[in-house]
Amino acid sequence: MVPILLVLLLALILFGAGFAVKVLWWIALIVLAVWLLGFLMRSTNATGGRSRWYRW
Repeated sequence: MVPILLVLLLALILFGAGFAVKVLWWIALIVLAVWLLGFLMRSTNATGGRSRWYRW
């Protein structure tokens, strides 16, 4: 009975980790898309030079 429970626990942990990794990949892709849009759509400032769209 214990080996069956351990296998079930391992399967649940691996399923949870796989789901979390998949969600993190989607979040990373969304952040990358937002960053690329901001990079491509950045505006010029009043002096004609290029300005950064972020404040880092």
